[in-house]
Parts: sequence; C-alpha cells; structure tokens
Amino acid sequence: MSAQHAPAATAPAPADKAARILCVDDEPNILSSLRRLLRAPGYQVLQAESGAAGLALLQAEPVDLVISDMRMPEMDGARFLEHVRAKWPDTIRLLLTGYSDVQSILAAINRGEIYRYVTKPWNDDDLLLIIRHALERRQLEQEKLRLEALTVQQNENLRELNVKLEDKVKERTRELKNALESLQGANEKLKNNFLTSIKVLSSLIEMRDRNLAGHSRQVADLARRIALKMGLETQEVREIFVAGLLHNLGKIAFADDLLVKPVTSMSADDLTAYRKYPARGAQLLMPLDELAGAAAIVKDQLERFDGEGFPSHLSGFNIPLGARILSLVSDYFNLQLGTLMQRKLRPEEARAAIMQYSGKRYDPQVAAAFNELLCGPPKAEPAQLPGKREVPEVLIGTADLRPDMVIARDLVTEEGVLLLSAGHHMDERMIRQIREFEVSPSGSRLDIHVYSERSEP
Repeated sequence: MSAQHAPAATAPAPADKAARILCVDDEPNILSSLRRLLRAPGYQVLQAESGAAGLALLQAEPVDLVISDMRMPEMDGARFLEHVRAKWPDTIRLLLTGYSDVQSILAAINRGEIYRYVTKPWNDDDLLLIIRHALERRQLEQEKLRLEALTVQQNENLRELNVKLEDKVKERTRELKNALESLQGANEKLKNNFLTSIKVLSSLIEMRDRNLAGHSRQVADLARRIALKMGLETQEVREIFVAGLLHNLGKIAFADDLLVKPVTSMSADDLTAYRKYPARGAQLLMPLDELAGAAAIVKDQLERFDGEGFPSHLSGFNIPLGARILSLVSDYFNLQLGTLMQRKLRPEEARAAIMQYSGKRYDPQVAAAFNELLCGPPKAEPAQLPGKREVPEVLIGTADLRPDMVIARDLVTEEGVLLLSAGHHMDERMIRQIREFEVSPSGSRLDIHVYSERSEP
C-alpha cells in the first residue's frame, strides 16, 4: 500500500533531529516508505516487521516515538501499543490503519492510549506535521517533568538551607550574646577600675591633711543626691559625682600652709594662688576624654550665682548646673572643716549659712533641693554611681567578713586612705589583708558596709 504525496506542500522541520522513531509493520514496502520519509528531515529510524520484534527493539534501546500498523499477524497494533504503554509510557504512540474499523481504532485508543491514528494512504506532509507536533508535545512534557523535579529538588535544597541557616543564625546569635555579655562584663569591670582610680587620685590631697579624710567622697555623694533630686539625667549625675571626687585636684601643688589656711585668713597673693586651683584641676583632667564633662564642672566651681565668682565672673544659669551644685556642696562641708573661715561650723550652722546666701552666692533651686534633702528623714546611702539596683546593706566588723561578700561603700581609713572601693568582691586573700591591717600598729578598727545579698547590685 503506497503513500499519497501532495506536490505543492513543503515538509516542516522536525522538532528534534536526533529523535528516534520505531516503525512497526508487516509490509516491507510500507516500512521502506516510512524510512525514506523520516530520514529526509534527519530522524533516526528503526524498523520491525512484527509486534514481538518491535518490543525486542524497545527493550534494547530508547525510542521517542512508535508508528505501528493496526493489522499484523500474531499481535495486532492495538495489543502491541498496549504493551508499549505499559512498559514505556513516555514513548509517543501513533497507529496506522488501512480500513475503517471503528472498533479496532477504539481498542487502540483505549488500550494503547495512542496520540493519533493515521489512515492509509497518508499524506507525507500531514504525517510529518503530526510527528513533529507529537515530539514537541513530548519534549514539553519532559521539560515540564524536569522543571517539576528541579523545583522539588530546589525546594528541598532550600528547606535544608533554611534549616542550616536557622542553625547558623542561632549559633551566631549565641556567640554574639556570649561575646556581648563578656564585653559588658569587661566594660563594667573597666568602669569600676576607672572609678577606683579616680577615688585613689582624690585621696592624694586628703592624705596631706587628716581633717580632709573622706571629704571628697562626702562632697561627691551629696552632690549626686542633689542632682538626682533635681531630676538630672544619668550621665549628668555621673559627671557631677566624678567632679565631686576630683574637685580639689588642683590643690595638689599647694604648699602645706596654704592647704590648711582658711580663705578668710589668706593674703592677696594667697587668694590669687587659691583661685587658680579649679582651672589647674581642669587642666590636669584635660587628657582624659571620658572626664571632659567633669573637668568643665571642676573649672567653674568657684563661680557665684550673682556673678562675683572666679575665674570668669559667670552669673546665673550661665554657670553649668553641675558647677552650681558642686559649689554649694563643697562650701557646705568646707564650712564644717574650717577651710573657709577660722571657726568650724556645726552641720546645722553650715546649712543655715548656705541658705542665707541662696540667690546670691548659690542657685536658689539648688539650695532648695539641698535644704529639702537635709531637712527630710535621714537616709544612709552608699557613695556609688547612679544606675545601680538598690540592695539593702549591713554594717559588720572584719571578723564577720566572708568570701563573695560585696563592699557597699568605699572602705577608707581614718587618715583618708582608700583600702577598697564600693562594689569590690571579697576573697580569702583580701579578708586576710584587711584583718592584718586592722591589728597593725598604724591600723584602727574598721567598720565595713556590705550588701545583705551575695551579689552585686
């Protein structure tokens, strides 16, 4: 049975020139016609003269498309294509039929699930177009399956990557948290050591005069309490506290007689030298950037609210608030020490003198806060920087010291020597040294304030 040709038509190009096509027919002339037709576009053509031979070829090598005749001995096209569908479902199946047998075509469609059926004699261009469309469809289906598989694999890879990423993020977060805690601990220790160094520095002047023992810490603590009473920010309170510790630093170059001479007894030359100590103290602190705010307070501590102070004759609110606070608190304690006038005043007399000069020498608002603090119920507070958690404290002797106790207030000798700063954790070695100092010839009884809890506030 020969193929029918359409002289005016042009055969379309195949979708894939490497496609392998198996032709199965018991008539050699049909196979020859198909081979000539399919080789021209570049398809690879395999042939078999029976269904069994076609199955054997499919078993041996992959095939993209099968064209099978319907009427063949032993195994017809419907049965052959049914076997192909069962074992190689991705192979496209075409049926050639030479007669109008509806039942046979339906059997091939239902059992073999054929793509198309073509009647003999066929039109070459139509058959090539059918094959091309079939191969394009197969290629699209295979690409779709490939993309679906790729998507599944990529989703799985992404899921695994997300799990690994979450684990890495958790691990990195733990590392950063540990590093942050370590840095915070180191920073806190550094700040404590820095504060201790400041306290030691403030003790240098006090060691030259027994009457000054603890003076700077008293000034710093009361100045801090007034600053808190006035609602200042933490940083401002901290600067005022440090300035109180260092307010007499400029006196380090004073001669011994000038250091103990009351201001009212000073000569003109003495007063000139005396009034320079705030600026000298600020200059000594200048190299330390962390103390710039405290240095500015120290420099202006002799300024007066009425403008009659030194060195710049600043008045009113042109004087930094920290300097206004420090000026009042320093004078309050100096009046009791006898460094401003020849007679030492009792605390209540010193307070009255301060309030008498409110609005003249001192800022009225600062004086009001000062007076309210002193006239209110007494409250023992440790000399420490703000921002610490309030923890009850107890007073004990050296015999009651235990390891891991935390010092609540600076431990200072009667001569003003700083032994331990607030916040220090006790250990066996330090306890032994403190007890040895207490019983030494130059020692004295020590009363120690410690926190009632076994942790630092």
